[in-house]
Amino acid sequence: MIQRVAVELSLFAAAGFLLFALDDLLLDLIYIARRVWRALTIYRRFVPADAGMLRGTAEGWMVVFIPAWDEAAVIGDMLRATLERFDYPDYSLLVGHYRNDAATAAAIRQVTDPRVVAVDIGVDGPTTKADCLNRLYDALVRVETAEGRRAAAVILHDAEDLVHPQELKLFARLIGRAGVVQLPVVPLVDPASPWIGGHYCDEFAESHGKELVVREAVGAAIPLAGVGCAIGREALGRLASSEGGRPFAGGSMTEDYEMGLRLGALGERTMFVRLPVVHGQPAVVASRGHFPATLDTAVRQKARWLGGIAFSGWDRLGWGRGWGERWFRMRDRRGPLAAVLLLAGYVAALLWSQLWLAQWLGAPPPAPLSRGLDWLLRLTALLLTWRVLMRGMFTASAYGLGEGLMSVPRMVIGNVIAILAARRALMIHLRGGPRQWDKTAHIFPAETAR
Repeated sequence: MIQRVAVELSLFAAAGFLLFALDDLLLDLIYIARRVWRALTIYRRFVPADAGMLRGTAEGWMVVFIPAWDEAAVIGDMLRATLERFDYPDYSLLVGHYRNDAATAAAIRQVTDPRVVAVDIGVDGPTTKADCLNRLYDALVRVETAEGRRAAAVILHDAEDLVHPQELKLFARLIGRAGVVQLPVVPLVDPASPWIGGHYCDEFAESHGKELVVREAVGAAIPLAGVGCAIGREALGRLASSEGGRPFAGGSMTEDYEMGLRLGALGERTMFVRLPVVHGQPAVVASRGHFPATLDTAVRQKARWLGGIAFSGWDRLGWGRGWGERWFRMRDRRGPLAAVLLLAGYVAALLWSQLWLAQWLGAPPPAPLSRGLDWLLRLTALLLTWRVLMRGMFTASAYGLGEGLMSVPRMVIGNVIAILAARRALMIHLRGGPRQWDKTAHIFPAETAR
């Protein structure tokens, strides 16, 4: 009986993993082909760009939206570090806080700089993050009217982000060519959480090093990460006009992800940019920050992402147009099925281990596997090996060999978090979606705090 269950679960999991692995392999091949083609054509005629090309770029008023609920512990340090780091002459930081969050409001007021604009959004919190952003948009319209000028772009950052000095110059250079520009997100290594916090380093190294590159290459819209991204003021105004003055999707747990796809559907160009700080070096112009360091907070965050993208995205966004768009929306929404396959695979592994242990203790050996299942498991194992190597290579490229080796066992941690997050996301979806901002506690990098 145990072997029969183990065989059925193995067949189910292996068949699903094979389909996902072939899907990932196609993405890898497109990425490799693109790298080779650019090396043989573009980079033979042009010098690869780096942040040095941004010298002297300073056009347009940039406005940064920073929504804040219960962020008294980090918002002051974040604002001071941002003011010190941004190498750009004309920008404003609009920081939205709630009227019942006196501690956060006080921390914002302690940063006495005219570029910091504290915005009491006029309601008790927490509402949703999208609601806070929509109220910041209303505040921007008021500021523009009062000052008699219009922003060139709106940049999104969170209260724990460590900004890059050159990002506003990069946005100023590109925002006229695209309605949306997204920079890579680079999680900071947390020595206190090498396993849970570290798995974010692995996932973002691969997704923002490869997947978004291919996504843009095949013509699919770039979803926003909610940080390190710029939205052209005209594009944001178009979206606001089509949505009754509220450009951010108030009923979504992933309003940032949706905004990129919705702007792409309006015909705006969406752009993902990996610009090296120095050509030939791994560091890029990016948004950095700490990610959740405990199992509970990681599950909560992943559940928000999974619920907003996979469960709600079907109804809210549809499938778009063009094979590239449909392909990547399918990839975005496979998380719940992946969680089921992972659970089946781990249960099957547990059952097989029990059978092998029983054999070691003297029980009869399990019956041989069928030829078809045996080959399916071998092929899946081969593709899994390729997947592990790709993950390790991208992590090592971004963080060094040590973190690259750590990424291998951390895949198991990520899988466990994915399974737990899928369950939580399903429960939230069945209850009707988010009712308020389900945020996690944040920390700001101590070495940059002032």
